[in-house]
Amino acid sequence: MKTFPFKKIDAFTDGRAAGNPAGCVYLGADTVLTAAEMQQIARELKGFVNEVGYLRPLTDGFALQFYSSECEVQFCGHATIAIMYDLISGSEELRCQKELVLRVGADRLAVLNRVAEEGAVYITAPPPRRLPCPLAADAIAGALAADASAVEAALPVRFINAGLRTLILPLASLDACLALRPPQEELRLFCEHNGIDIILVFARETSLPAAHFRTRVFAPKYGYLEDPATGSGNAAFGHYLHDQGLWRPDGVTVEQGPSRGAPNIVKLLSAGEDHDRRILFGGGAVLRISGQYCLHD
Repeated sequence: MKTFPFKKIDAFTDGRAAGNPAGCVYLGADTVLTAAEMQQIARELKGFVNEVGYLRPLTDGFALQFYSSECEVQFCGHATIAIMYDLISGSEELRCQKELVLRVGADRLAVLNRVAEEGAVYITAPPPRRLPCPLAADAIAGALAADASAVEAALPVRFINAGLRTLILPLASLDACLALRPPQEELRLFCEHNGIDIILVFARETSLPAAHFRTRVFAPKYGYLEDPATGSGNAAFGHYLHDQGLWRPDGVTVEQGPSRGAPNIVKLLSAGEDHDRRILFGGGAVLRISGQYCLHD
């Protein structure tokens, strides 16, 4: 049996909304944990957290890997927010640092520490790739069990990878967004057939006066229907907003999830210009459980 320090942390919340649950397994610099063992832990935690992050210290920062119950995940924004917020908040040394370095795969990402000022950390999303859009709006609406009239015809469908391949669909109203109840298995097959990691739908109408957009994100590929608060998907959405002339100069506040009155909150900032532009997504987190994870053979 192997044991590791373990935490359950809810991202994109200060405790008033449900947030998005992530697990974190803390590894030493020389700890050996195989891909099969990381997948086993994530599978054992299905239904308890949406993804598990494996955090390893480096000489110049930290490294993260992610697994859902079904597979390795190339990038997981909410788990990154949860883990880095908890890490910085719990360390006097890290609280004094304004920026940390995080390695995710081949990417070197900046983590901005605004815990003291905003109760948030911001993560620089991976560089975006704008992909050929594989589907028409009515086909996507059909896969979501929605009528084609729910789509906002004035805005385009786009396919953008800012960590995950994100299909973005504009909807005509907040009611249309909140009404979605897609069938999980059919949507999973639809996403796998079309090379889609997640589907983000959005409306310009919001519940909260301080928010600019409402989003919902569906991720059946990873073993659950809906992601309640998403970093990578909203980062792709940030690039979409820039492309469509909808970005706000002071940044964008996104309310996410199916709750009308208590959505989760994701903040977006922008750095750079045009082809060098990067989106930063930010938020807070709440620690729920801290202890040891026991991995049995």
